[in-house]
Amino acid sequence: MSKPVELKPACVFDFFKEICAVPRPSKREERIIEYLKEFGKKHQLETLVDEVGNVLIKKPATKGYEHCKTVVLQSHIDMVCEKNNDVEHDFLNDPIETVIDGEWLRAKGTTLGADNGIGVATELAVLAADDIEHGPIECLFTVDEETGLTGAFALKSGFMNGDILLNLDSEDEGELFIGCAGGVRTSATLTYEPIPAPQDYFFFKVGVEKLTGGHSGDDINKGRANANKVLNRFLYQTAEKYDMYLCSIEGGNLHNAIPREAYALCAVPMEYKEAVRVDLNIFASEVETEYSVTERNVKFVLESEAPCKEAIDRNTTTRLLNAVHAVYNGVFAMSQDIPGLVETSSNLASIKMADRKILINSSQRSSVLSARKDMSDTIKAAFELAGAEVEVGEGYPGWKPNTDSEILKIAVETYKKLFGVEPKVKAIHAGLECGLFLEKYPLLDMVSFGPTLRGVHSPDERMLIPTVEKFWNHLLEILKNIPAKE
Repeated sequence: MSKPVELKPACVFDFFKEICAVPRPSKREERIIEYLKEFGKKHQLETLVDEVGNVLIKKPATKGYEHCKTVVLQSHIDMVCEKNNDVEHDFLNDPIETVIDGEWLRAKGTTLGADNGIGVATELAVLAADDIEHGPIECLFTVDEETGLTGAFALKSGFMNGDILLNLDSEDEGELFIGCAGGVRTSATLTYEPIPAPQDYFFFKVGVEKLTGGHSGDDINKGRANANKVLNRFLYQTAEKYDMYLCSIEGGNLHNAIPREAYALCAVPMEYKEAVRVDLNIFASEVETEYSVTERNVKFVLESEAPCKEAIDRNTTTRLLNAVHAVYNGVFAMSQDIPGLVETSSNLASIKMADRKILINSSQRSSVLSARKDMSDTIKAAFELAGAEVEVGEGYPGWKPNTDSEILKIAVETYKKLFGVEPKVKAIHAGLECGLFLEKYPLLDMVSFGPTLRGVHSPDERMLIPTVEKFWNHLLEILKNIPAKE
């Protein structure tokens, strides 16, 4: 039997364990904020908290490094809270339970929260250490990155005073990120009139489950199925074939996650009871073939249900199915400047029902502002054609790459010195807070890096344990080589 992988460096993993015990869903970070305040107090470090809950902990330079530029280490303290349907877990109260799986660390049926808990743990390890060399350090912990970049948006000029910012929120060890996409949310609302549902029909719940899901930016180019789009395909063809009533529909959850599950409650004339089951079997086989590489675990369900009293009116049902079928999802354009980089994309994130309204949320990303606007306008137009009320959010800016960055050169050289290979320098099709930091602190020199994570924003989230030590050693080497203040 192989020996379990050792969790090294212990200082980082010990703090990560502590963080896993502190509930920290997006917009509910009050416990982790208190934890950070207590940490600062315990270690006698200056600790500031701003109006929205961003925390800044300062640590003076070690002897001989007082002349160095001030470095801001930055991570977000919230996490995406997703779990498998068969898992009982209260994200507001229960700790994240971790499991070592070979060389990977994962959670028991929930998101792990290494995005961005491992960055937070790394910062705490730096702050607590008395045996590492560094200039003046400010550790910034931002709130609500995952659902609205609230902390980064609200950050005020003068809250921090660094010259260099190291964002610890990337997911591929050996890669340095110097640019990211901007994003915006586009939400559509259809109002429906409930109508009596025919009681002599066959009522059934149909759903798609166990899709891979993942991050709506970083994973959008990996050919994974979107549960909302897949389910709607079946509903669309069923409505064309039979006298179908739609009673309810729900799929997906978070705007930045590719939806893994979606369900609908429908009714068709009793004589087509078996025909619908046959249709689903054929449809399932087609989808499994289409996604044979990326969705090997996909599951379709069809269960008989008791008759509903009400259904969505027929006109709204038609407009909804047409709109969801027509609206764009996936990669829209690839970058013309950086080979292999997604430039523009859209994710049909969730469909919910409440108070006689059907709420459809989507998110668009692009490294080109005009292309992002075009994408959100494309989505908006499709929903408006269906008679929906559409709202486009304010969005957040991208981060334009600076290949002449001083900290980038230091990060590259220190990596080569440590590991004998050159790191990859890349931009990412995900939102990082760096673009917003530049709006408030335009002179900041920035780079983003981190250990290897996979399956983020889903219960499959896992972290490659050996990469944490490499990431830690690289960070310490960078801190030792920060240039002097001018």
